[in-house]
Order: sequence, then C-alpha cells, then structure tokens
Amino acid sequence: MAGSSAAVWPAHHASCRRHHQPSYSSHLPRARLLLPLLPPRRGGASLARPRASLAAVAPAVVRTASEEAVYEVVLRQAALVREGRGRVAREGAARRPRPRRWAEEKEEEGLRGWGLLGDAYDRCGEVCAEYAKTFYLGTQLMTPERRKAVWAIYVWCRRTDELVDGPNANYITPTALDRWEKRLEDLFEGRPYDMYDAALSDTVSKFPVDIQPFKDMIEGMRLDLWKSRYRTFDELYLYCYYVAGTVGLMTVPVMGIAPDSKASTESVYNAALALGIANQLTNILRDVGEDARRGRIYLPLDELAQAGLTEDDIFRGKVTDKWRRFMKGQIQRARLFFDEAEKGVAHLDSASRWPVREPQNSAFIYSYNLNLQEKGVLFIGSKKSLTLCTILLLQVLASLWLYRQILDAIEANDYNNFTKRAYVGKAKKLLSLPVAYARAAVGS
Repeated sequence: MAGSSAAVWPAHHASCRRHHQPSYSSHLPRARLLLPLLPPRRGGASLARPRASLAAVAPAVVRTASEEAVYEVVLRQAALVREGRGRVAREGAARRPRPRRWAEEKEEEGLRGWGLLGDAYDRCGEVCAEYAKTFYLGTQLMTPERRKAVWAIYVWCRRTDELVDGPNANYITPTALDRWEKRLEDLFEGRPYDMYDAALSDTVSKFPVDIQPFKDMIEGMRLDLWKSRYRTFDELYLYCYYVAGTVGLMTVPVMGIAPDSKASTESVYNAALALGIANQLTNILRDVGEDARRGRIYLPLDELAQAGLTEDDIFRGKVTDKWRRFMKGQIQRARLFFDEAEKGVAHLDSASRWPVREPQNSAFIYSYNLNLQEKGVLFIGSKKSLTLCTILLLQVLASLWLYRQILDAIEANDYNNFTKRAYVGKAKKLLSLPVAYARAAVGS
C-alpha cells in the first residue's frame, strides 16, 4: 500500500473536521465544514447522544457516505469509553467481564514458560523494540499496563500490514483475510490463537477498545488486494482511515484522555483520526512516483481531471504547471488535517506526571535523548527540569511536526515527487524541536 501508517501511534482529529476539495482555478482548496452530528445507525442499539442536543449547537451539514461510516465508528468508540468511565465510578474497576484467558488455560495444560501472559507481552515488546526503536523507547514513559497494551496493538497492526506488504504478500487471498478477521473476533471473545493474540486479547479485556477499528484495518488490506485507483477524495479518505486513521482509535483508549481535559471524548477521537489520515496523505504525496511504478495511483481521479491531468501524466512523471497547481491543493488539504490533529495532542493522559528525580528515570531520558540524536532530534532544555509527561507530549508533537515537514520537502523539490524522494534533513529537524518542546511543556 502507499506507505501504510500502521505503526503510527497516538493520532488525533477534532470535533469540527474540514475536508477540502482543491479548486485549481484559485490554487486553493474550497473548504467544506463537517460538524459531528449523530449519523444514522445501521442496526443495533443507538448511541446515547441525542441529535437534538447537537442541533442546537450548529446547523446540519450534508456529509458523504464515507464520513458517515467513519464517524459512526468514532461515536461508538467514544460511547464505549464513557461507559467504561461510568463503570469505574460505580465499581472502582476498569475491567469488563471476560472469558478465561488463553494463558491461564495454557498454564493449566502445563505449558509454563511459554504461554503465560507476561511472556506474551514481553515478546510483543521485543518485536516493537526491533522494528520501531524510537517508538518503543517512547512507550517506556507509560505505565507498565498501558505500555504492554500499546505493544500488543502495535504487533497486531504490524502482522496485519505484513499480510499484504510482507514477504508472503503474493500468496494472500481474500479468504486468508477473512480467516484473519475471524481470528480477530475470536481473540476479542477471549479465544486467542497464539501468544501475540493472547496479549491483545488481554489488552482489549482491560481497556475500552472497540473491535471495529481493527476490522476496518483488515478492510484496508482487502482494498490493497484489488483496488489501485480512487475516483474521489471520499474514496481515498475512507482508505486512509482504514489503513492509518484506525490506529489512533485503537490506541487512544489505552493512552487515555487527560482527567482535566475539557474537550469532548468525540473531539479527542476525531483528532486521533486526523493524524492518521494526515500521515497517510503525506505518504501518498511523497510516494507518487514509487506507487506509479507499481501501477498504483492513490490520488483522487476526479481532482486530477479537474486539474487537466490524466493517469498517463502520472505514469510519464513530468512536472508541469498543471501538476504544481494540483499538488499545491493536495498539500494544503494534508496540512489542514495536521492542524486538526495538533489540537488534540494535549488532551492525552500522560499517566506519567512524576518529576524526573528518580535515577532510573534520568538514565532512561538520557538514553532516549541519545536515540533521538541519532535521528537528528535533540531535546531542548535541561532534562532535570522535564517531566515524563512533557517528554511524552514532546515525542508526539515532534513526530507530528517532523512528519508534516515532508510536505515542505515536496515543495522544495518543486513538486517533483516522481523521481525525487522528499525527506527532512537533520538541520530542519533540530530547528523544529524548540517549537515542539514549548508546546509540550505548556501541554504538560
């Protein structure tokens, strides 16, 4: 797929989401404001949020089918979180009733040392450390329970992505993805197949995580098996949600929302959606040439036509004035998603608000700083004055700011994303960190 963002974590959107249809006569996108009115349900119990309460806030706005479908998932996840909060208040416990765990059964069968949950989580952590080192170090700032849960989600996302992008991708069929989805349903019911599944099964029993974003990611994999063109941005938006926006909806229930946050649950989850979509749109714009060489075009065909461009123009890979105008509109839209995502970062619950006084915490921050320096990223300020909360927010904001600069790099390459790969140099990374640090310090 076009640079799938399956490993992206804490992502964010906002209660007012803007989609933009580039208008090539003015070179600027035409805004269409999307307000979070309760979408019609497709069956099942309705969410306990009456339309009338929102109708008084803003007038109704027509939304596309994709927007309706995605926002329905957001509302369902938000409702699940609110339900969990209410249960915690009533019962003093955050766990849902659940079936017997796979690890307990394996222990009874005498498979000690392999099937226990602790070993399962440790194995997930090893995978995360091997394939996403900086992300893994960032998880060390979380509480142990949340850290393990994020590892389990990461590993499931990675395994899912590798079904269509891994070494055996040529052998994957829709039937194989159907089996993978059935396996997902089983682990949500407490019947995992292996130790990685066991870790995720335990995670979803502890945190208010909905199964739908996981199913939707699998749907994104299905699309990659047969779909290589997207007629409209509405279609592309849904694809971006499937392969990247879902990750935010999976992880925010684990990360939590700050207790003192005044933002609505829906707005935080909408912000989570935005970062995933922004990252995926950035991947798409960066990889136009690479995707074209694979016979794929992840750009809205109707907008290409409006700009006077065709599929053949993409395959020829020649930068023209028409292409530049088209790319300006696409980049502007991606930036607006990043803007919406940034609004939600401060509402994450750090669960780590201790001052950096403990020797082990200082040592960890020192090693984490060294790891980021290897990537051209440097903490600004004295580590003695930082809190773990500040550093956690810094990582999220730095990731957002640095990734957004890929769009600047595309512009700097004169919109040649056919033969030049846009990347952010170390100097620019360092220059962007003071801003990220200042915002993280305020947010903490």
